[in-house]
Order: sequence, then C-alpha cells, then structure tokens
Amino acid sequence: MILGAIGDDFTGSSDLGLILSQGGMRTVQYVGTPAKPAAPEVEAGIVALKTRSIPPRDAVQQSLEALEWLRAQGCRQFLFKYCSTFDSTPQGNIGPVIDALIDALGTQDPVIVCPAFPATGRTIYRGHLFVWDKLLSESGMENHPITPMTDPDIRRWLQLQTQRPVGHVAVDAIRSGTARESLMEQAGDGRQIVICDAIDDADLIELGAAAEGFALLTGGSGIALGLPRLYAERTPEDIAWRGEPGRAIILSGSCSQATRDQITRHAGTGAPQLKVEATELVDGRQSAEKALEWALAQEGVPLVFSSDDPASVKAAQSELGADRAAEAIETFFGELADMAVKAGVTRLISAGGETSGAVVGALGVDALEIGPMIDPGVPALRVAGKDLVLALKSGNFGAPDFFCKAYDVMGSR
Repeated sequence: MILGAIGDDFTGSSDLGLILSQGGMRTVQYVGTPAKPAAPEVEAGIVALKTRSIPPRDAVQQSLEALEWLRAQGCRQFLFKYCSTFDSTPQGNIGPVIDALIDALGTQDPVIVCPAFPATGRTIYRGHLFVWDKLLSESGMENHPITPMTDPDIRRWLQLQTQRPVGHVAVDAIRSGTARESLMEQAGDGRQIVICDAIDDADLIELGAAAEGFALLTGGSGIALGLPRLYAERTPEDIAWRGEPGRAIILSGSCSQATRDQITRHAGTGAPQLKVEATELVDGRQSAEKALEWALAQEGVPLVFSSDDPASVKAAQSELGADRAAEAIETFFGELADMAVKAGVTRLISAGGETSGAVVGALGVDALEIGPMIDPGVPALRVAGKDLVLALKSGNFGAPDFFCKAYDVMGSR
C-alpha cells in the first residue's frame, strides 16, 4: 500500500475512494480499522471511521489506531479526510486529530488543510470557505443540528481546535507555482498547519504536487485530485461494475437543504414516502418493523426519512435532548437497513453521514468496492462478497434528482 487515508465518516470516504480509483489507483474502502492485513494489490487504502461528532478523545484514539494499521501496510503518505464544509465544533474534532497525527508521525513537514471541493461548490478564498456563492456561515450549515458552522474563516475556526499556530497560503502563491515554497516558509515560521486556498480543480492538483513527500496532508476529498499522478502505476480506466437488480429502498436522516430538495423531487414523481419522528420512535408509535412492513408493500422506490427543517429539528431536540433524538434516529435507520437486506433488498440508498454510518455499522460491512459516480462526490459501492450495493450520500451532495440516478446506476451492468 502506498497511500493511507483516514476518513471521519463513511460518505466522504467513499467520495475519496472514487477520486483515487478514477485516478488509476487500486483503492479499497475499509469500514473501521481492519483486523487483518490488506490485500497486496491495494495501492490506496481508506479506513472509514465514524468520528466526526464523537468526543474528541475518542476520535483521536480511533484515528491513531487507523494510522498504526496503515503504517503497518507500508504507506508512504497519509491523508486525513474530513467534510468539505469542515464540519466541526470549537472543541474539534478536526484540530485534535490533526495534532495527534502530526505527533504520531513525528513530522516537521507542512500540513495542508484544504476542505475545498469545487465540483460541489466548496471553495476557499483568503482563508474563507464558500458554498457556491455563499459564505459557509450563510449557506445553511449554520443550522446544522450537530456541528453548526457559524464562522467561514477556517483559519480562525481551526485555531480554536489546535494548540499549534495556523498559517495560510493564498491562491496567488498556488497559481504562481510557488505553493511548495510558501508551505515551507509557513512551517519555517512556526505555522506547521496551513490553510490553503483553492478555487478550482487545478489549484487542488497543484497542492497535491506541492505536497509530494510530505508525511501528512488533510482536506476534503478534492485534495486527493493530484495524488494519483504521484503514485498510480496504471492509467485511469473504466471502473468494472456489476450492479444489482431487485428491490431498493431510500433512507434519509440528513436535514441539509440539498437532501430536502431531493426528497421534494422524489415526492413529485409520485414515489412513496414515509416520514418518521424521533419523538414517535421513542414512545413506540413508530418502529423499524413498521417502516419495513410499509416499504415492502409499496410499488416503486420507497423513501423513509426523518429529514426536517431546522426549527422542527430543534423542537425535537428540546423535547428529547439532542443526544437522545440523534440516537433514536440512527438506531432506527440501522435496524431498518439490516431488516431490509434480510428481507431481500439489494439496493440501499442512504442520505446523510450519520445515517450512512448507522447503516454500514448495522450491516456489519468490512470493505467496499468503489463503483461508478452517481453525482460528483458520490459513487455507487458494492459490499465485498455480497449481492448488495450501496449509495452513501453526504447530506449536502447530489443534484435534486439524485435518488432516481442512484437507483439507475446501482442497477446497471
């Protein structure tokens, strides 16, 4: 293995896998830190964790365990992958994990921090993160129920999470061909962790080239665009893919505007939908068993969702407590996914990082084969060794017709 990646959720890890695979690297996404060595033909290994919103100490511990396994596979460079909207709180978990990885590797190299992903509208200019033409703090992410992003200045936000000084390399330096020199200058001045601007894919490719030989880099999946050029021993080729026919079900716990738009489009096609509420799950009025019975009785592609507007989410959290509400929803989707597969469902579409983590965990998945792209940032995935395909969509990703496209791609041959 050449390149080792650690992802803080499952959806973003599959997105990273798509970029590396399309770049020509033999890539496997592992669900959690494996207990056995990787196959010898794997060039890029991604250990997908569920650490985005757990206590920082636990996130650090799991990330270090993943790093130890990747180092044992012979990796020469490491990538910490987080969300392209930098989902985190002032306490972490991005900063604490970066600090721990730097310490564990004992590196003095500059460490790039760049969540940009232009294909999905995430860009960084003068250290500020934009979602299309809006600052992060005005994009809807300020209403995220778990990690509200209220400051678009990534330098300032990250500085709250780390004891190390945070530097910055502007897009001017990247486009003038002096990215590596600028990174080294920042590190030499005591700012080892460096926020890097990126407005288009060419900027990210230039950053990948600038990071050649650096032990660690971090960012959204877009930061990997230039890495296959450093490592791939084969030219990019069409991804071999075998979809699955048969029944499909959509599970959505994301409350992002993009996902809610997709739910509205799905309803507009006349497809069946069932909404679940955290309060009704807690008091027993709704359950995974009842939802599955409903889904199996439907024609078309049924959608079961808890997605709601920010005001309704806050109301449920006020009544139940944020942790209890989230646990009820995640447990529900995990149980529903497990029962659906046992009932013969062969295509599962999951919207939302927390939902996808619950689904993958409940299914006991060990490894995922990367398939073709459904929308930018979202590939189809095959569960290794099973007649089951998945789409794990980050809440903010995908066009309004994503659910329809996912159904088609996942069934294609």
